[in-house]
Amino acid sequence: MNRDDIINLAEKYINKSPGNYIQKEAALHPGCVGMKIYDAPIFAFGAADDELYVKYKSPGIIGSHFQGPTQWLPTAKTVISFFLPYTKKIRAANATDNRWPADEWLHGRYEGQLLLKQLTEYLVETISKTGHKAIAPSFDERFKIGQENNPFTSNWSERHVAYACGLGTFGLSKGVITKKGMSGRFGSILTEQNLPKDTRAYSGIYEYCTNCGKCINRCPARAISENGKESPICSSFMSKVMEKHSPRYGCGKCQVSVPCESGIPVS
Repeated sequence: MNRDDIINLAEKYINKSPGNYIQKEAALHPGCVGMKIYDAPIFAFGAADDELYVKYKSPGIIGSHFQGPTQWLPTAKTVISFFLPYTKKIRAANATDNRWPADEWLHGRYEGQLLLKQLTEYLVETISKTGHKAIAPSFDERFKIGQENNPFTSNWSERHVAYACGLGTFGLSKGVITKKGMSGRFGSILTEQNLPKDTRAYSGIYEYCTNCGKCINRCPARAISENGKESPICSSFMSKVMEKHSPRYGCGKCQVSVPCESGIPVS
């Protein structure tokens, strides 16, 4: 199985899966029935021994609790990072009201995450059948969110992995800007199969961000400033959304109606 095989399998899965379309019994309103959640995914392949994974253990980045690829899978050779971009309908709906997330966005965050997990497990199983071990850290029983001094961190970060593999750079709102923008969800897989690696097209952590500040005014919780995003403030607002829409949750206002919504912004 080569890189193209993996990408093609993922594209077909996303296009054909019933989970990528909102079913009538789950729809929050009639306009959501049949709505497509994700467009075709984009991929990047990185080295499991990339020096960035050691740097991520630094206190000023993630911390010592971060586990590098070979800590999850000792024989890992390749890190596969992918991004599932939300459809225009989801993005457009979430841009119309700056107080609460749109129903369409709530579906994207909740049902979309379920589909992301299904896709990831499908790819892990398919790769494993070729005789190469593969795992997905975010869905592994060892995955943990929160530390005693920081509840907003984890021992595996999809965003930092995406940066390391070459999918994109960070923005002011702490999202990752890819060639398909930042409005969507990230996933990753580790495999001992030694696949060809991508070269990062950037050298700076915030290289794709123009610091336009549009996301600052988009945030209903006022969690974003010129200095970045305050996770506790963002989390507090997300808890209110959960109370209002449980089991669905999300916000994503900082990811729509901004130059980096669906592509890399031009300076």
